[in-house]
Amino acid sequence: MVFSSLRFFVFLIVLLLLVAHIRSNRANKVVLCISSCLFYAAWDFRYLGLLLLISGIDFVAAARIHETNVFSKRRFWLALSIVTNLGILAYFKYADFFIHSLNGVLGSYGREVPLLHVFLPAGISFYTFKSMSYTIDVYRRQLTPARTLMEYAMFVSFFPDLIAGPIVRASVFIPQLDNQIGPTRSRLQEGSSLFLVGLGKKLLVADYMGPIADTVFQHPGAWSIGMAWTGLIAYTIQIYCDFSGYSDMAVGTARMLGYDLPQNFRMPYLSGDVSEFWRRWHITLSEWLRDYLYIPLGGNRKTPSRTYLNLMLTMILGGLWHGAGLNFVLWGALHGAALSIHRGWSRMGLRMPRRAGQILTLLFVSLAWVPFRAVDAATTQVMFRRLFLVDGSGNHWLPIVVPAGLILVLAGHAIGVWIEKSDRSANFVLKAFDLQITDHPLSGRQLVFGMRTVSGAFLVSTIVLLIALFAATESSPFIYFRF
Repeated sequence: MVFSSLRFFVFLIVLLLLVAHIRSNRANKVVLCISSCLFYAAWDFRYLGLLLLISGIDFVAAARIHETNVFSKRRFWLALSIVTNLGILAYFKYADFFIHSLNGVLGSYGREVPLLHVFLPAGISFYTFKSMSYTIDVYRRQLTPARTLMEYAMFVSFFPDLIAGPIVRASVFIPQLDNQIGPTRSRLQEGSSLFLVGLGKKLLVADYMGPIADTVFQHPGAWSIGMAWTGLIAYTIQIYCDFSGYSDMAVGTARMLGYDLPQNFRMPYLSGDVSEFWRRWHITLSEWLRDYLYIPLGGNRKTPSRTYLNLMLTMILGGLWHGAGLNFVLWGALHGAALSIHRGWSRMGLRMPRRAGQILTLLFVSLAWVPFRAVDAATTQVMFRRLFLVDGSGNHWLPIVVPAGLILVLAGHAIGVWIEKSDRSANFVLKAFDLQITDHPLSGRQLVFGMRTVSGAFLVSTIVLLIALFAATESSPFIYFRF
């Protein structure tokens, strides 16, 4: 069930109406838990049991960790949780990758292990990280366990963030279960505004950029240097609008239902360096890797060389989290190297002008998307060769939607800067179009559409009409569904 589909709109409207008329907080949670399970079963009901199994194991493990002070027992239950989560993730996501790598060695001996052809359950990378961080936080005594299995199952299966994030921590979500909030007027207004923005990103931008990027990356050697760069720009736009659009819709949906999720993107393409980029891009994953991997490895508390190693290991493992392939390892290694270089640069007290840093960071991030998008190492090599080896060969094609998409993304970032730095000069525009700016501690600053005035209703109606008229005829699945 895709957020941008009519099927989901019907599902959400029915659920909102149902939750709005439930007076009992406990009944509200039961309905949301069952609805989340139905949402996940709509993808593939066979893997709903896997989701519930992980929830049950981690719920018991956290309870056992909390109730004892015996070090060996606490470590046992923590290890059980981590091994279970990583074991399940490794089997479904990396089994065929490891078998393929093993066959590369066994092939010289005339032997081969058959591939398992394991189907990847939707959202497994996200909900295993959510569930695993819960037991770790309980072990660190930073969190009190959920009171009931149903509450914990609702945290793990909560459908807005289940398939592609944000990666919500139990310490953020579980305390909200005590509040009887539901879909209030202000929450419906804020949530629907954020959902509408995300829907526009997906249908008006990402779904137009996708076919162009796919065409170029499918056979990069067939295109001219100009078209190679056009394809790369298209993918740079697509992955941002696709993933941030999903995050906007997820946060907006949760807000309408009465729950708050953390911000996952904050204008990442305006970053002045790679470190800032990772504070703005997929924020919840960046913070997860920092708190549960980089810092436990030693962080920056030891020697500079150890810090650089920790950065490399964290980003390489972050690359592998996205997918089983050497291309994802290369993408993670590129970012690990860039973070290490930036840290060394900063240690020497060197600084770069902000504008120059923004241009170089965006160029690096865009080029690093090549191995992330390419299907294999050979395609990555051909794409880089085509980008930088100037010759007159190759087909030429200039799809007009790429410049249009670039203009929309730049305009969106400009509006984002305006929202962040809003002052009295913006009051006239806000009042004229019945707009508000809210500042939430979790989800950040947001533009909220109003319908109380003619101009406000006209603005909302125009956006809805544009989406209805100009949405891509074939909406592609969200990119992060395959992770």
